[in-house]
Amino acid sequence: MARGERVWIRRNYEDCSGCRRCEIACSIHHEGRIWPEASRIRVFMLIPGVEIPHLCFQCEDYPCVETCPAGALSVNSRTGAVEVDAFKCIGCSLCVNACPGRVPHLHPEGNNIVICNLCDGEPACVKECVKGKWGALELVPAGSAASRRTLAKTPEELTRETALKILGEEVVKEAFG
Repeated sequence: MARGERVWIRRNYEDCSGCRRCEIACSIHHEGRIWPEASRIRVFMLIPGVEIPHLCFQCEDYPCVETCPAGALSVNSRTGAVEVDAFKCIGCSLCVNACPGRVPHLHPEGNNIVICNLCDGEPACVKECVKGKWGALELVPAGSAASRRTLAKTPEELTRETALKILGEEVVKEAFG
C-alpha cells in the first residue's frame, strides 16, 4: 500500500486464536503499558473457542461523530479514522449507542471514549497479528472494503455468525437459545 493511502482493518474472525496480543500491542502503543482494558481493540469470547477482535469499522457516514454533542469526535482527513479529543469528551456515551457495532467504550481511568484511530495508518494490532501469522487482522486499502457500516455488528452478532461457521447450528442454539 502506498504511504498516505487510506487503510482499513479487515477481520477474519475464524482465524482469531484469542491470544489477545492485538490488545497488548494497542495498549502499549496508546497507553505506554500493557493495559488491555484501555485498548482500542477488544477481543470478546462469548462462546468458548470463538474469539472476536472488535474495533472501529470506520463507517462511511460516521454516526458516532455526528452524534457527539461536545464535538470531541472528528475524522482524520488523511487516514479516515475517528479521533477523540479526550479534553472535549464528556463521557456521555451517545456515540456508543449511535455506533452500529457498539464499538466505542469508556477509558477505564478517564471520562472519555476510546476508539481505534488506526495508529496514524500503521495499526499496532495488525502488525502484531501479522507478525504472529494468525491472519485474523489484515490491513487493506479502505476502498476495497464493502460498505463498512454493513459490516459493523455487535460482539454478540459477530459471535453468533462466526460460531455458525466454525461450530455449527447446534452449538449456537445451545449458547444463544
